[in-house]
Amino acid sequence: METVLLFIVGILVVVVGLVLSIGLHEIGHLVPAKRFGVKVGQYMIGFGPTIWSRRKGETEYGFKAIPLGGYISMSGMFPPQKTAEVGVDAVESRGRTSTTSLFGTLTQDAREASAETVSAGEEERTFYRLAVPKRIVIMLGGPVMNLLIAIVLFGVVLCGFGTQQLSTTVGSVSECVLPATSTATSCPAGATRAPGAAAGLTAGDKILSIDGTRITSWNQSTRIIQKASGKSLSFVVERRGQKTTLAVTPIKTLPYVTDANGNVVTDSAGKKETEQVGFVGIGSAYERVQQPVSAVLPAVGSNIAGVATLIVHLPERLVNVGQAVFGGGTREANGPVSVVGVGIMAGQIASTDSVPIVDRVSYLVSLLASLNIALFVFNLVPLMPLDGGHVAGAIIEGCAGSSPSCSGVAIRVRSISRRPCRSPWP
Repeated sequence: METVLLFIVGILVVVVGLVLSIGLHEIGHLVPAKRFGVKVGQYMIGFGPTIWSRRKGETEYGFKAIPLGGYISMSGMFPPQKTAEVGVDAVESRGRTSTTSLFGTLTQDAREASAETVSAGEEERTFYRLAVPKRIVIMLGGPVMNLLIAIVLFGVVLCGFGTQQLSTTVGSVSECVLPATSTATSCPAGATRAPGAAAGLTAGDKILSIDGTRITSWNQSTRIIQKASGKSLSFVVERRGQKTTLAVTPIKTLPYVTDANGNVVTDSAGKKETEQVGFVGIGSAYERVQQPVSAVLPAVGSNIAGVATLIVHLPERLVNVGQAVFGGGTREANGPVSVVGVGIMAGQIASTDSVPIVDRVSYLVSLLASLNIALFVFNLVPLMPLDGGHVAGAIIEGCAGSSPSCSGVAIRVRSISRRPCRSPWP
């Protein structure tokens, strides 16, 4: 029963965190819009039927039934079409522009819906009448808010909780030495005892020095051991507060050579390559280490790059997901995950008893940070109706109005879309 409750708690944490992130995203649009005098009719979290709302001033604030998005309704989001265009996509009919293409129909519907939000005498408070820089500020306000949320959450994870790293403390000691091809899970009779166990090393020993060299990282001790096959090494360890000196002699082993991705390297003949290294048979314990503030922005940048790469390859990844679901293939571990999938992941990690509570909380916070990075990057995609599409349209319009070289770009856009270059929105 407790596991089920923890699973539900994990899902709720992500749902509430996502709703708050969306709400703050829309506030990122709302505040500058009001600051610049644009009339905002609605501020809504979610889609579908309204379950609660309250009007304050000229704006209705509320929640809708499906908490998977949000919006603010600004007056005059799309500019009206000044003149009817006679051509392939539009003909004049009864004083209204009718269209013969699906895109043209959607464009006209968007213009008409936008016109309904403009009250008589308040034409100057419309979004499309703002200067280009102000429109860009409004549309970037949402994604920037998600970026700031992600920076704060990554700061909490890295500087508050810290990250798991290899320590200089022995976490495990192998009892015997088995060949690389062995699949045994226990020591068979007659197996050679591992040097670490034979020398008396135990889990919990903190390695202070090896042969007089002070040990500051696990990788440092590994390099010393690998280069000392057959040579007796003096280990100084701290055990229950007392220093102990042990003589450990690494034995020669021939493990497979692996590349940076952990794949076994083969030679020209297809044979797996091996290398001679010293082996003691000990593994490191992990410890949580708080990171400096300077580590936050690189982590955010790395996450942004990962999401951007995922979006660029999204069509290919979606095909792979479809093949895995309907073709019986294996789904890629790093493929796209739906909001439902993220919720399930959160529930699973929250209900995993073998993971310390601190690690579970840290994971959920980092998951919310990654969701905000995804919202930030996705909304910057320069396609309508995303924020990036409005920004791109404003830039094209501003460029067309101030630079002859950019006017050519705007003219080409017009010739392709059959829309006025002054109106880069649907």
